[in-house]
Amino acid sequence: MLLTILLQVTTGTGLAKLGAGLGAGLAVIGAGLGIGKIGASAMEGMARQPEATNDIRMSMIIIAALIEVSALFAIVVCGFLL
Repeated sequence: MLLTILLQVTTGTGLAKLGAGLGAGLAVIGAGLGIGKIGASAMEGMARQPEATNDIRMSMIIIAALIEVSALFAIVVCGFLL
């Protein structure tokens, strides 16, 4: 059964398009949730320690960029399935 599913995905049937759509959607949702969590944590950290605002902001931007890159990579991989 697994071999049948793999063969259907490689031939470009409906399962491949369904999987690509679900994968791209999950990647975007995961990235949105991750960046939201980072933003909330950074705001709490800045409120608790105002003197560390610049360090927290810089770390937040770097981590958000890494999440965006991984989400973009996932979307590109899903696009190859189409």
